[in-house]
Amino acid sequence: MRTLKITISLLVMGMIISSCSGVSGNSVPFASIPSGMGYADGKEIYFSHTEVSDPSVGEKLTAMMKSPVIVVPSLAKVPAELTPPVYVFENGNAGKGPLGFQADVFSDPPGTGNYFPLRRITFVNWADPTKAVVLKSAGEVTEKAKSGELTLKDSGIVVNMPFMVWDGGKR
Repeated sequence: MRTLKITISLLVMGMIISSCSGVSGNSVPFASIPSGMGYADGKEIYFSHTEVSDPSVGEKLTAMMKSPVIVVPSLAKVPAELTPPVYVFENGNAGKGPLGFQADVFSDPPGTGNYFPLRRITFVNWADPTKAVVLKSAGEVTEKAKSGELTLKDSGIVVNMPFMVWDGGKR
């Protein structure tokens, strides 16, 4: 009987030890997702690109971020009223934006009541690129567009761009 108890105890201990061997301590494996920097409401924010509706943009973002961006064509079917803009600059000041110009500008950050991670790319062009200034809010972008200093063009391309860090928020 004593031998049976010892054998059962050893089997149970072996099962417990083997089930824990894949995890060290209390850590859980996780993936690293690179983030981009942009602006919302005048503040720096950080976001990721996880999926996009357009294959060529997917290739560009994958190369830029050195992380796969999945192409999901059906994202383009999400209604425009559910996809707030992300303003992507095609000319102006050189910077870290995806096209080599200033960083992207977002409307509706978390906490505004209208936050949604799916964004519709709106291309921004300065009428006179030599007069470009760094814009840090959607209000500044739309004001400059109303005055004729910028043109805005809806691309129809939708990108899943969840915020990772924002004013008042954390990772």
